[in-house]
Amino acid sequence: SSSSGLTHESHKKDVEQVYLRCSEGSIEWMYPTGALIVNLRPNTSPASYRHLTVCIKPFKDSAGANIYLEKTGELKLLVRDGGGSPSQVYCFGYEQGGLFIEATPQQDISRKITGFQYELMTKGIAADLHTASAPCRPCSDTEVLLAVCTSDFVIRGSIQDVTNEAEEQESVIHVGVNKLYRQKSKVFQLTGESGNWRGQIKTLLQCGVKPGDGDFLFTGRMHFGEARLGCAPRFKDFQRMYKEAKDKGLNPCEIGPD
Repeated sequence: SSSSGLTHESHKKDVEQVYLRCSEGSIEWMYPTGALIVNLRPNTSPASYRHLTVCIKPFKDSAGANIYLEKTGELKLLVRDGGGSPSQVYCFGYEQGGLFIEATPQQDISRKITGFQYELMTKGIAADLHTASAPCRPCSDTEVLLAVCTSDFVIRGSIQDVTNEAEEQESVIHVGVNKLYRQKSKVFQLTGESGNWRGQIKTLLQCGVKPGDGDFLFTGRMHFGEARLGCAPRFKDFQRMYKEAKDKGLNPCEIGPD
């Protein structure tokens, strides 16, 4: 969805309403003046709204407006104009309010574009991505087996390399894929003449991921077009967990872990 402030130059205090029905997308407001109220109205029953988390990720060069959380006329600053680090994601519960985007006074608005990507997700999934308490702890057997059923991608692969992005406080794991069980979007692709599948998975820098030998079962979710690491046990450990659960009739879904 995109909008331009230049069409209402005469009314500096105009407030425009925008309604978004998709569960993910982006807003781009060119030459912002006045204010935008962004109403997220996903195509699900209103009863399920309270289970939703909204996450926004400002574009790298987003400028020209402050983004607030607005509820019954009260504003809470979410992203200051020009503030925030690159790739930072801001999340809040759907019931905490809507987005109120107010243009900041500019000498020259012609170069300003305010924009961000947004995603709506159920609270459980959002908690998954931002396990603030212990984002780097290993998953339990139960968590691994559940991740296999519910993740956006599940692959068997090895770590080819790890690059650290200090500014973004993230590590990028370069994965060579031996078996692709599932992927929601085409993050892992065939590359080069050798016909090998490769892809990148991001995780927090603080988790200290290092290149290592052997195969892992990588699981995780897509978040703003990037693969984010969930549970990643060594493959032989996963095989053991899977077999034990299967023997007891307790594995939540079939995957065929050979």
